[in-house]
Amino acid sequence: MGAADWDTAWSRALDEMEIAVREAEGLLADAHRPAPVPWSPPVGLGPLPASLEERARAILERQLTVAQALSTAMVRGRRHLRALANLTPAPVHPPVYVDVNG
Repeated sequence: MGAADWDTAWSRALDEMEIAVREAEGLLADAHRPAPVPWSPPVGLGPLPASLEERARAILERQLTVAQALSTAMVRGRRHLRALANLTPAPVHPPVYVDVNG
């Protein structure tokens, strides 16, 4: 793989990572979106070209921010579910006897 091909392959991989981060950010903004397609890391790219390091670091920062926000949202969701479970009314028990005399 030549240097230009190597840069192009890494640029495409970073494009895919940016799309995945954007989808995760969108999920945080709108919980009714479908879950993003899981991202799979590319294979055989070799080391990151120095010319793409700044872009890769920026993507990493966004990933870390989104990961923290998703973690916080999951904890909040679990707390809400527990609170809702506590608000569920107790099951209605049928009467033990029937008053036929009225």
